[in-house]
Amino acid sequence: MRRMWYQQTMFGWFQIKPMTSSRRVQDRSKNKRIHYLEIVKEKWKILSKVLFLMELLKKETEMVIPLRSLDKYRKQLNLPKPHKITDFIRKCPKLFELYKDQRGTLWCGMTKEAEDLLEEEERLIEEQSTKAVEYVTRILMMSVDKRIQLDKIAHFRRDFGLPIEFRTKWVNQYPQHFRVEKSKDGVEFLELVNWNPAWAITELEKRTLGLNDGIGREPGIISLPFPLKFPPNYKKVYRHGGKIEHFQKRSYLSPYAAARELKAGSLEFDKRAVAVMHELLSFTIEKRLVTDHLTHFRRELVMPQKLMRLLLKHFGIFYVSERGKRFSVFLTEAYEGSELIEKCPLLLWKEKVLSFIGYRGKKKEVPTFSDLSDMEERDIIEEKDIIEGDTEMEDTCADFEEEEIMGGLDAVSPTNDDELEISHVCNSYKGTS
Repeated sequence: MRRMWYQQTMFGWFQIKPMTSSRRVQDRSKNKRIHYLEIVKEKWKILSKVLFLMELLKKETEMVIPLRSLDKYRKQLNLPKPHKITDFIRKCPKLFELYKDQRGTLWCGMTKEAEDLLEEEERLIEEQSTKAVEYVTRILMMSVDKRIQLDKIAHFRRDFGLPIEFRTKWVNQYPQHFRVEKSKDGVEFLELVNWNPAWAITELEKRTLGLNDGIGREPGIISLPFPLKFPPNYKKVYRHGGKIEHFQKRSYLSPYAAARELKAGSLEFDKRAVAVMHELLSFTIEKRLVTDHLTHFRRELVMPQKLMRLLLKHFGIFYVSERGKRFSVFLTEAYEGSELIEKCPLLLWKEKVLSFIGYRGKKKEVPTFSDLSDMEERDIIEEKDIIEGDTEMEDTCADFEEEEIMGGLDAVSPTNDDELEISHVCNSYKGTS
């Protein structure tokens, strides 16, 4: 009897014991959503798919590829079932074209406008290479060992405007700044060659104090507050105003100063980590990064294990968007609404590509060619329902490498014969908020 009473009592206690509050990122940040930054993420999500396909075609010999070969790039294209790759391509007729050879094989190629855009991007990347070299060097200067694994830096290729041949060619063009070293187990590292005092100044110091020349100045303690920007409907800023003010007044160690001796979890450690994050985001084209990429640098840049908690804690400095499969963190001060305040030439190029995305009208029939070399002649042979008859591509779909389309935005996905317009993405997202 005593045993039964004890078991019943314990069972009842487990039943009535309240559950602890969820610590998921979604639950902790759902009341802090900045909808105009969510619109930014959705807009660039569409562009990422297009840019991936353009880069893929660029690597092909004649810049054309059989559609069945796109099946191996399912993750990168993120066209979840039941969407078809052919539908996505036809939504961008100003950038991509579909062809069919006499054997019935569908091919995808680029339009003249898309080829011109790629040539323009190459020119811009070359013009901005000096800045890219500076940013990569400054990351090495912030690292604890003054070297970082090459594969990790490659995560930032698009964010920093680095060329496609970043690993094989670009890193060897600037031996005065860094060099590639291979470890005993064959892992390649990018290693700092020369410390540049002029670059050991944070972007925040440059903007606030007007410091542009750091020769002879060693990085040390910084007492500058971080710019804060909250959404208009965020009321908790009044509740936490004292904590925010206390954090802002606290001095911290420069991201370029030696931080090996900092104790993890200390106030100094955390505020320096905020400074490192602020600096990294300031380097990027969109002032935004995928949080998964940041976690790879926790040891090299002396950042906390629970990096996401730090980003969410400092909501006025950073904004974490949890839409999609991968989270993104924004530097809030860099945005005015959904627009970046300062736009570099590569960002303007991306916006130009966005202006080419969109389609209104009925399905167009696919031209047929006797040979791939005849494509340039554009001898169109009329055929009906070519795309619908291609059974090999009926189930071709994918998960995008960076984000996935969420349920609330299914109406935006390119699944019908209407349009794929950036304005529709924004309006559809606003309807879900």
